[in-house]
Amino acid sequence: MDAIRVLLSAGASTTYDYLSSKAPTSKIHRSILNSIDRKIGIIKEDRYYGAAIRKSLIPEEYKIEYGSTNLFRVELSDFWRMLYTLTNDEAGMKTVAIVLDIINHETYDKKFGYKHL
Repeated sequence: MDAIRVLLSAGASTTYDYLSSKAPTSKIHRSILNSIDRKIGIIKEDRYYGAAIRKSLIPEEYKIEYGSTNLFRVELSDFWRMLYTLTNDEAGMKTVAIVLDIINHETYDKKFGYKHL
């Protein structure tokens, strides 16, 4: 199976750039950034690496903004999460993974409606 392309959405790219700017002086940010890079490498080889999110749980914002009909979660360092969807390229010939969000655990819980006791 050919390696697939992995693209970052505008929001994911902004988070990635923020982590990159903090990484030289922050061990935690550097760890999260390294984790993202490792996981992207894995996704390039195994598009189904992440844990599949049930279709009924996909946030409406992803359905509306990206037309997502599938969503995968990847756990990162320091309890961060990376969410991606699989789609076809413009020609419809190859699969592309689009990272929709790179978020901390608190934001992830809010996005999916989880409440802490």
